[in-house]
Amino acid sequence: MTAKVLIVTGDAAESLEVLYPYQRLREEGYEVVVAAPSRKTLQFVVHDFVPGFDTYTEKAGYTWPADVAFEDVDPAEYVALVIPGGRAPEYLRNDPQVKRIVAHFFEGDKPVAQICHGPLITLPGGALTGRRTAAYPALELDVTGAGAVYEDAEAVVDGQLVSARAWPDHPGWMREFVRILRDKAPVE
Repeated sequence: MTAKVLIVTGDAAESLEVLYPYQRLREEGYEVVVAAPSRKTLQFVVHDFVPGFDTYTEKAGYTWPADVAFEDVDPAEYVALVIPGGRAPEYLRNDPQVKRIVAHFFEGDKPVAQICHGPLITLPGGALTGRRTAAYPALELDVTGAGAVYEDAEAVVDGQLVSARAWPDHPGWMREFVRILRDKAPVE
């Protein structure tokens, strides 16, 4: 039986932050399952930086099918969790099913990878209190205000949690996450 990794996401997630870990983890031999508020085709976005803009711009990105709705997720079936960024975490953090799923992974000390705005999902339940984490730099106040320690780095490892700032950090972020997965939940 193949080890399964869950990606929790929704509409307006950053395309690269969903698809890079999806492909990288499949390459390692994991079965990767995309969970969303409902089982439907999701519309991802592309965030990019344009000279003269004070923040990133957003364009429509790829569409991708969600494999399962949050309410149908049994987190015990999964060895790890990935939380991409983009705008999806802004509304997913309020979803009681997402809170249930995230709590399972942190309470079970299972590997979790989060990137960019992903900490917006893990902060409300207190999972990051006292932990070190990277996040999109604009979230530094959110992170520290919730009792976590913000680190401006490509890949921050705190126990089973691996975090990064944004999609340019993918190589370091996934390198550290895969290292933990190989140790904690190797593919058979």
